[in-house]
Amino acid sequence: MLNILWLFFFVVAFVLACFQWLIQGDATAFPELVKSIFEMAKLSVTIAIGLIGILAFWLGLLKIAEKSGLVNLLAKALAPLFRKLMPEVPSGHPALGSISMNMAANMLGLDNAATPMGIRAMEQLQELNPRKEEASNAQILFLVLNTSAVTIIPITILLYRAQMGAADPAAVFLPILLATCASTFFGLLAVSIVQKIDLFNRVIGAYLLVFAALIASLVWTLFSLPAEQMAEASSAIGNFLLMAAIVTILIYGWRKKVAVYEDFVEGAKEGFKVAVTIIPYLVAMLTAIGALRASGALDAFADGLAWLFESFGFDTRFVEALPTALMKPFSGSGARAMMLETMQSQGVDSFVGYMVATIQGSTETTFYVLTVYFGAVGIKRIRHALSCGLIADFAGILAAILLTYWFFA
Repeated sequence: MLNILWLFFFVVAFVLACFQWLIQGDATAFPELVKSIFEMAKLSVTIAIGLIGILAFWLGLLKIAEKSGLVNLLAKALAPLFRKLMPEVPSGHPALGSISMNMAANMLGLDNAATPMGIRAMEQLQELNPRKEEASNAQILFLVLNTSAVTIIPITILLYRAQMGAADPAAVFLPILLATCASTFFGLLAVSIVQKIDLFNRVIGAYLLVFAALIASLVWTLFSLPAEQMAEASSAIGNFLLMAAIVTILIYGWRKKVAVYEDFVEGAKEGFKVAVTIIPYLVAMLTAIGALRASGALDAFADGLAWLFESFGFDTRFVEALPTALMKPFSGSGARAMMLETMQSQGVDSFVGYMVATIQGSTETTFYVLTVYFGAVGIKRIRHALSCGLIADFAGILAAILLTYWFFA
């Protein structure tokens, strides 16, 4: 499926560029297309190089956590849940601990911490995978949970809104939380249908209730603060928990007689190797996305949707947020740029400004996550990972649009 989709991006871009040049007389169509491809190829290497330091730091910490047994403790705590969700992963396996830390970082909106943990978890799941070039059920479920990860504290979006002068930067906090919950639920539902997982099992239900209670308590705590303090408090809580996790890993490792410095360095060495490994996969995917974007295909699709909804007399204010929505599954930086441009031109506290912020926080960048995580372990056949990830994206974006009408229309 990925082979066909990748080829489709380039063919569509080429056909549209031909139309713009030969029919519309736009001689810049192909120069812009080729320029975008080369820029994306350069960006791929820039992203990989930028990941080296972050990967080295977190993989060093994870090495300490593994050697000290902290990862195993997390794995044992979540063993009953993952025994139902990922039956092929042995109880207490280190991958479960790495998955737990990755999901915790995602929930706090700490992307820089989540990516190295996610790659480590994918590597550990790959050790259990009997078909090394084909994604296992556990790897697909983990990837979809990442692309749709519940973000309890959307730190980055709140800070962007604050910097752009929003009257209440945290006004989108609850809509984003609800939208990302919808994304996660439908992503998990899609995978469970394909993999025949019983989501209504009592064990899964018990964990979900505990999770819901934790989210509710955090939401109540944040909403008890004055509106102007909520964004600042969200950032402070997220970064405090991140630093607390770092110190906990180090102190726990020291108490367990782990050579924390030597083991940190040993784990950090893996960061460079992983970053180099993902470069070809990033180049392949980002150049295709760059070509599609430069061709105007996404804008044409948005214009078509606008015409369709206008024909039926529906409210079309959401159409101005569609470029962000359409870019979100393909490029996190592209969607972020479109969000900021929309908030700048339409107003950060405008209806569309609220909508693009909610869309940006509703789900992850599916193609980027798929490329990095599967590329890090050499998986070529992704099976139902992409389709389930896109279902989660669609659910999250649709929920974000509907929630924006509910809260701000």
